[in-house]
Amino acid sequence: MTTGGREIEHGYPHLDTVRAAVHALFKRLSYDTVSTFGTSVLPVDVAFDETEDLHLGAQRVARALVRQLRLPDARVVITFREMEHAANVELTAGPEYFIELNERFTKHRKDIGAALAHEVMHVSLHRLDLAFPGTRDNEILTDTAAAYLGAGWLLLDAYREHGPFSQKLGYLTPEEFGYVLAKRARFFGEDPAPWFTSPQAYDAYTAGAARARQDLRRPPLADSGWAARLRYAKDRRAAQDPRRAGRPPAAGEGYAFEGPSPLRVSFPCPACHQRIRVPVRGRLQARCGLCKTLLDCDT
Repeated sequence: MTTGGREIEHGYPHLDTVRAAVHALFKRLSYDTVSTFGTSVLPVDVAFDETEDLHLGAQRVARALVRQLRLPDARVVITFREMEHAANVELTAGPEYFIELNERFTKHRKDIGAALAHEVMHVSLHRLDLAFPGTRDNEILTDTAAAYLGAGWLLLDAYREHGPFSQKLGYLTPEEFGYVLAKRARFFGEDPAPWFTSPQAYDAYTAGAARARQDLRRPPLADSGWAARLRYAKDRRAAQDPRRAGRPPAAGEGYAFEGPSPLRVSFPCPACHQRIRVPVRGRLQARCGLCKTLLDCDT
């Protein structure tokens, strides 16, 4: 979970898994439950004063994250030891939470909240019985869920690069964290930008937000760009031509035609990535059945 002194990966290498994680979160929790996470954990609740007792302060921050992620209020036991990773959590059926933190956090208290956010999210997903196969994908699910449910902005804020020193917590790239946080910001109307203390984290958030906006400009959404609209129109004509029936659209476009008559088009919801299917009949509005987002389409 820690990158220190090594080259930090950038870009969007895990984007398909991130999108699948957002979709899985809505599927498992439902729109009504996800909607209750409209307020993120606030900086004041996870701030760590250097004069505060280490163990009491860590327990206080952990309890704030437990409340944020709607877990039962129970005793939090936090220990510090030398270890390879940033943190570890014991996934037990009992109400208590047992979390181990890397001893380096005793000198870098500012990042304790970030490490705890990931581990407490592990507990939440375990109790929800939500997991992806494979360690890598499951860790990406954990980061994505933490960010989307209002705790993961701390993980992005722990990303820093200062000359030879570099640090990143979590398995997402900084830009992927920004992508998920931008998706959250649009869904809930909550902007996390003022909370970032790391300039690099802010830059990653803005980059991720730009990538998230691209999802809103893919056909058949009405705000798609002219070049994408031309490709869509070409694919639509091909789908309506019996001689070219079954020919898939250009790779990576995301939409697919079903028909030929009556012709329909399916595409991923830009908010939760649920497949939406609508008739091909010009401009219309479609509401995602999973996340309830209302979308303007030009089919």
